Amino acid sequence: MSDSHQKNYQRFLDEVTANRVMWGLRFGEEWVVCDSSEFEDTEVMPVWSTENEAKAQCLDEWAEYVPFEITLPEFLEVWVEDMSEDGVRIGPNWDEELDGVELDVLELVKDLA
Repeated sequence: MSDSHQKNYQRFLDEVTANRVMWGLRFGEEWVVCDSSEFEDTEVMPVWSTENEAKAQCLDEWAEYVPFEITLPEFLEVWVEDMSEDGVRIGPNWDEELDGVELDVLELVKDLA
C-alpha cells in the first residue's frame, strides 16, 4: 500500500469514526461500483469520508450521480452483511484517479472498531 493510499485510508477511518457517516454515489437506486484492480470478477464500492470528496467524482460517466450519506450505524447494520454476501469489496477515500485501498468489508469493520 502506497503512503498516499495509507494516509487516505487512515483519514477515512478518523473522519468516519468522528462524524459517523460516509458517502457513496447514487443515481436513483443504482450505486457506483467499479471493477477491482486486484481480483478478477470482483466489484468494489468506493466510499468517501466527506460529501465534497464524493461530489468531486460526479463527472463524465458519473455526472448524473449524487453523493448519498450512509450513516455508520446503517452501514454496520445493513451494508456490511449485504456487501459481504455479494462479495463486494470497499474502496475508502479513493483518489480522483479512482485508485486506493481495496478491502474486504469485514476488514474495514475491524479497523473502525
